[in-house]
Amino acid sequence: MNTQNVSIAFGLTLFAGLCTGIGSAMAFFAKRTSTRFLSTAMGFSAGVMIYVSLVDIFPDAKMHLTAELGLLKGYWLTVTSFFAGIFIMATIDKLIPAVDNPHELRKIESSDYPGTAQEYPGLYRVGVLTALAIAIHNFPEGFATFAAAVQNLRLGIPIAIAIAIHNIPEGIAVSVPVYYATGNKKKAFWFSFLSGLAEPIGAIIGYVILTNISSNIIGSLVLAATGGIMVFISIDELLPAAEKYGKHHYAVYGFIAGMVVMAVSLLLFV
Repeated sequence: MNTQNVSIAFGLTLFAGLCTGIGSAMAFFAKRTSTRFLSTAMGFSAGVMIYVSLVDIFPDAKMHLTAELGLLKGYWLTVTSFFAGIFIMATIDKLIPAVDNPHELRKIESSDYPGTAQEYPGLYRVGVLTALAIAIHNFPEGFATFAAAVQNLRLGIPIAIAIAIHNIPEGIAVSVPVYYATGNKKKAFWFSFLSGLAEPIGAIIGYVILTNISSNIIGSLVLAATGGIMVFISIDELLPAAEKYGKHHYAVYGFIAGMVVMAVSLLLFV
């Protein structure tokens, strides 16, 4: 494993995780939160992640596995690993479902000031549970970002950016309920910040796994599973969330733009 790549991969994962803080800042300092921006940004992230997973990561993993194990066995293992990544992420999502708080943006847009726990009963609990759910969901995201960046930096950088964009609305989802329930910006920010730290922890887990297993076959299996994880995140979290904010066409435009940007960036580094 390239030591320089490891350092950069950790840095990219940390950057992506800490972008939850941007969401907190938007919630605190913007009088109105642009649902158009959030829909477009999440669609963009989904486009980047789905394109790179299906067009680059999956074929790359297949190429290495078929070269090592033969066409039939290598192809089967690639497909199996890809869907194993989806299954792992789906299992986490099933056991620890994200807490849906559909009123969070309406509260930001309808009022410039936080209330109290009495005015917004249950919001503090919503914020805490959302932070916990997001933290657990962020483990595999951190793992996926790190694994992709270690294998190939030209893949890792756009993936980290896509995950970072995805984390902005997550920061809002955590900080807004806590802020409106307590009126405490610092407490709301720290809940958001700590939920984002789960991603570099996921990167550490990825580092331990990839360091102890130097086989090219195992590395390719992990890469294929990473593609599956990112596809599931895009379909299950990003696109539905973009729809939830009520800007369908902007989500679609963002999705297409994400694919175009990812395609061009890959072509530039051929």
